[in-house]
Amino acid sequence: MKFSELTEKLGVVPQSSLLLQASCNPNLIGVSALEEAQPQTLSYIEGDKFAAQLQTTAASALILPMNQALQTQATDRQIAWISSPEPRLLFAQAIALFYQPFRMAPGIHPTAVIDPSVQLGAEVAIGAHVVIQPGVTIGNQVCIHPNVVIYPGVQIGDRTTLHANCVIHERTQIGADCVIHSGAVIGSEGFGFVPIAEGWLKMEQSGYTVLEDGVEVGCNSAIDRPAVGETRIGRNTKLDNLVQIGHGCKVGKNCALAAQVGLAGGAQVGDRVMLGGQVGVANQAKIGNGVQAGAQSGLHGTVEPGTVLMGTPAVPFKVYVKASAIFGRLPEMHQALKQIQRQLGNKPK
Repeated sequence: MKFSELTEKLGVVPQSSLLLQASCNPNLIGVSALEEAQPQTLSYIEGDKFAAQLQTTAASALILPMNQALQTQATDRQIAWISSPEPRLLFAQAIALFYQPFRMAPGIHPTAVIDPSVQLGAEVAIGAHVVIQPGVTIGNQVCIHPNVVIYPGVQIGDRTTLHANCVIHERTQIGADCVIHSGAVIGSEGFGFVPIAEGWLKMEQSGYTVLEDGVEVGCNSAIDRPAVGETRIGRNTKLDNLVQIGHGCKVGKNCALAAQVGLAGGAQVGDRVMLGGQVGVANQAKIGNGVQAGAQSGLHGTVEPGTVLMGTPAVPFKVYVKASAIFGRLPEMHQALKQIQRQLGNKPK
């Protein structure tokens, strides 16, 4: 693909805020990371800190920020470039022009087991050894990869993809344009047990699990259904691999939960929340809109909207950074404190 053709497909026009260096028009065969780029590939730069790599990259074309110094460097090296206020976003759009994920052709594999009551939409693809139980409704252009098991009464919206070996339990509703990756389990029984004299009484989980449109669930993640009510994941929210959503949780729209995040039962997470890897959210906690929590943070109680947190238990990020800087000096500070106590005639503790 010629560079000029790429810019046209990306909607880059000279009159817009995106700038085109038209003197170079290489042929591009793919995309690559900046430091690993080969000739005839496209890469991107987000800011000044990558300026040194611009001097050594072998990429034939770059997406640059609105930075004249970087643009001048690329021009001097005769690297074709376009610039954008959001280089990474434009690069993501460019990747889709060179690569499309594997998708099965419409049709039903002869080894699939599908109950006669199942309602299938148009252009559905169903792979080998898929099991679909009674009362399931599947929308148009849904893609179900091999070994998927769908329990009775499940509803799946248009264009959703279920990757190999995921399991969708009863009382689950999955919206349109969702992606469920391999090994994920949606709508499994919540962890509901009542203590009794003999040990534990199992509380049946009769509620529902709802994934709104555009939700993506990573490999080996689990979203539990509750005893009553529903567990709900809001529109366009993305869950990484190995994420645990407990029974009765509510996660808002446009959230991003990184790997090994765990939400205990009944936790409520607002819209646009970002949780780093291994963040734990306590039972019944309420996390406001726009909250950001760094890796391994522990969130309890109510977290006000827009808060940026770190640590266990989580504290405001700026406090955490200051405390972390002091932590390594605690032994010498303790010795200094004991010396002051001696000078004051107090016995050190």
